[in-house]
Amino acid sequence: MSEADRLMIHYRDPGDPRTEDPPPGEEWVTQLSMTGPVRENAVARLHGLMLRAARHQVSRMPDAAGLGAALREEIVHSAADEATLSVLTRLSTFEGRSRFTTWAYKFGILHAGVEVRRAAWNGREIELHEAAEPREATAASPEAYAEGRDLAEAVRDGLGQVLTPHQRRIAVALLVDEVPIDVLAERLGTNRSALYKTLHDARKRLRAHLSAQGFLPAQTTEEVNR
Repeated sequence: MSEADRLMIHYRDPGDPRTEDPPPGEEWVTQLSMTGPVRENAVARLHGLMLRAARHQVSRMPDAAGLGAALREEIVHSAADEATLSVLTRLSTFEGRSRFTTWAYKFGILHAGVEVRRAAWNGREIELHEAAEPREATAASPEAYAEGRDLAEAVRDGLGQVLTPHQRRIAVALLVDEVPIDVLAERLGTNRSALYKTLHDARKRLRAHLSAQGFLPAQTTEEVNR
């Protein structure tokens, strides 16, 4: 994308009447694929849609409440810019299975969520523990308490026995410490797909371990191969 395109996306007034009444799906793709004023109008409409999507997502995220109005508005515009660029680079993947605006709206939501989580975790240290801190179990009965304690110990044993150190650190960070996956990926210099793969493998090993200990039903061949 040219620098002119980026400037146009960033500075187009969302209140401009050209951002209203977006065209149907096929016209969206056609107009966004053209050049000149037609494309500029379509990109302005798209950016307006991304602003609405980002603002909606930011308004409903608890993590955004403590960021302050100015930072929230900055996040909205940054997310809208990034989402607009994402849609433009993925036009060829739109298959028309839903309305174009519905398909595109998801990009605004996704980028706004990433921006909010990144801002909320800014300055917070992430410690990659190899073991989860023990938590006091609570239960409605002595029997349930004992079962919960035994399961917790089995999980803790599984973390130490069947996972690699890397799998263990990633699993604890994502599942126990609840670090957002996009934040963790950024801090570790990797990507979401790699972390999802690590987490999937870790869960698979833990499930096999818990099944062998009798805490979960035995896995079928299909489940093992997932």
